[in-house]
Amino acid sequence: MKKNHHIHRTQALLRSGVRYVAGAISAFLLILPAQAQNFFRTEGTQILDRDGDPVVIRGLGLGGWLVPEGYMVRIFPGDGGSPRSIRAAIAELIGETGADRFFQIYRAKYVAEKDIAAIAEWGFDHIRLPMHYNLLFDPDTETFIESGFELIDDLLDWCRKYEIDLILDMHAAPGGQNHGEISDSDGVARLWTEPDPYQDQLVTIWEEIARRYADEPYIIGYDLINEPVTPGCRDGAASCAPGSPNEWTGEEQSEALRALYVRLIEAIRRIDTNHIIFIEGNYYATTFPPQLENLPDDNIVYAFHKYWNATDVGTINYLLDFSRKTNAPLWLGESGESSNPWFFEVTRLVERHGIGWNWWTHKKITTITSPLSAPFAPGYKEAIDYMNNPANNPRPSPRAASEGLYAMAEGLDLDSCIVRPGVLAALLDPDYATLRKPCKEHPIPGVVNAADYDIGHAGATYHDTDLMRVDGRDGVGNQGYEYRNDGVDIEKSTDPEGFEYNVGWIETGEWLTWTVQVATEGIYDVEIRVAAAAAGNGGTFSLWLGNERLGGNIVAPVTGGWQTWTSVWLRDVTLPAGEHILRMAVRNGGFNLNRMRFTLKEATSAEQADEIPQGMQLEGIWPNPFSGEVNLAFRTDRPVRARLEMVDVLGRTIYVHAPEAFGTGEHTWAVRPDLPPGTYFSRLFLEDGERARVLTAPVTAIP
Repeated sequence: MKKNHHIHRTQALLRSGVRYVAGAISAFLLILPAQAQNFFRTEGTQILDRDGDPVVIRGLGLGGWLVPEGYMVRIFPGDGGSPRSIRAAIAELIGETGADRFFQIYRAKYVAEKDIAAIAEWGFDHIRLPMHYNLLFDPDTETFIESGFELIDDLLDWCRKYEIDLILDMHAAPGGQNHGEISDSDGVARLWTEPDPYQDQLVTIWEEIARRYADEPYIIGYDLINEPVTPGCRDGAASCAPGSPNEWTGEEQSEALRALYVRLIEAIRRIDTNHIIFIEGNYYATTFPPQLENLPDDNIVYAFHKYWNATDVGTINYLLDFSRKTNAPLWLGESGESSNPWFFEVTRLVERHGIGWNWWTHKKITTITSPLSAPFAPGYKEAIDYMNNPANNPRPSPRAASEGLYAMAEGLDLDSCIVRPGVLAALLDPDYATLRKPCKEHPIPGVVNAADYDIGHAGATYHDTDLMRVDGRDGVGNQGYEYRNDGVDIEKSTDPEGFEYNVGWIETGEWLTWTVQVATEGIYDVEIRVAAAAAGNGGTFSLWLGNERLGGNIVAPVTGGWQTWTSVWLRDVTLPAGEHILRMAVRNGGFNLNRMRFTLKEATSAEQADEIPQGMQLEGIWPNPFSGEVNLAFRTDRPVRARLEMVDVLGRTIYVHAPEAFGTGEHTWAVRPDLPPGTYFSRLFLEDGERARVLTAPVTAIP
């Protein structure tokens, strides 16, 4: 039978020997409901906020801060990299003192006040704090560690300041609640195989947490055990024969999980009757056996985790049934690591059923799946290459290793990180399904990078054949796994004249959109950088501005390699001034796309003609005809980057001279284009970062 906490608190005080007159008891009971409203609580299958209103909470985890994981920091990423193995590898490389300094910098930079301010500003309403027991409790001396609690206290101060709530999560329990690196286990889940002393220690830690924070309203509740996995063998062996004395049946495993939860609940409730208790299912918070029903508390939320599976309601029906059966709320305590379309569909799936969520996680090194991506610091690669594979990589000097590791830790600072706006939009923007939001400003004249397509869901801003990563397999979602986290495939580019990333794996029927701002109505030439391997056939595509097609089909020729780039042209297209949607539609796939450069040839509006930079003029070109070297004289009233192309009479680009910088004034540029005899048009592009001018003149090459 479920308990009424207000009555039990009163009874506890009465048992302590305190005498009450009838009026005092009545007054006390009248005060309690108002006091309880300072805390989140449950009512049936709903979570209520401090005002007593039903709420669907949306939060972000601080994974990696107090419990480092190998894939986040690239140390032992293949086997997960437990906190203890990461610490040991760093200490072996730079010594214990160096490791202490590293983690001091690491913790200070990984999460600071400005991180919490940003999380609140983005629109999240709560934070889940993964904790390691050894930051709070020393099992050797059986004493509490004040510096660990100070970390929680500082975080709470920031949460109060920015009005964002907190859930405390025991992410690494004494002995390890599962056999994996995420619990900092040594390979055996000793919390279950050796309940003495580890379960006693866990109870002691939660009692102390409850004692310190029982009256803290900015704490929503306590997530007691992250991703428990009760082992099948009592002695911790990897396997045991069915029916052997060492085998732990599924029912016994569930009973053991229940017994520890009951013990923790009762220990906490003797101290703290205010906060919600979050109960995670067995096997990494995915299964909820009957033994987890009817736990001795009425302020419980069942927490499940969801990774690498489909986004339909069939994947959570068993959880919805469990919620109805227990008349208790659900909470998606962890999810993520996939692609933005999956993020969007999962969060909307659970929200439709009144389930709140907390996303994993807020920051990692060079990631596309978290809101924040920390840089890969110089010198860090040499350090982690050695740690990950010392047999095949040279050991860096202590100084070099220290500098690389400290630089990585410093780079975790929020101001050094890249924000991934697409991740945030997929999680939080209510209009994401139909959203078309510029990734960057695209002024025209100017350059539009293919990878800077608009932010939004598939079908709104792009169409890609392999939309999202569902089960963790490579080759779906963003196949290049760079820069963005949508279905669009992006890779690093080596195009010397292009952006550092290109869109690749382009297939027939796919499309992309960009929001562009055309400053000057006029006639433009569009230079497009493409590449295609010799084994392919190249491709064809078209460009559209709104509903108007710009010219005919554009052919992307075979260039000899996916990073062998050339320019193709769309000439003499008319663009109206204003903001427009530029769309690329693929008729035949099989090419890569880097960027598009729009150059104004002629303004067609009298008002806007005056805006063309008249201070850029081609003064002359000589000798003409020429053999070998040719000189171009030009003047500019502002600093520019100049780029020269020679185009034959069929419009094909025959020669390109790499861009060079020139200051204000008159210049003579001597170049030696290697051209066969014939007539060409020289095209001198002058760009000042905002606008561009193309200056043309005929020229003849002779032997």
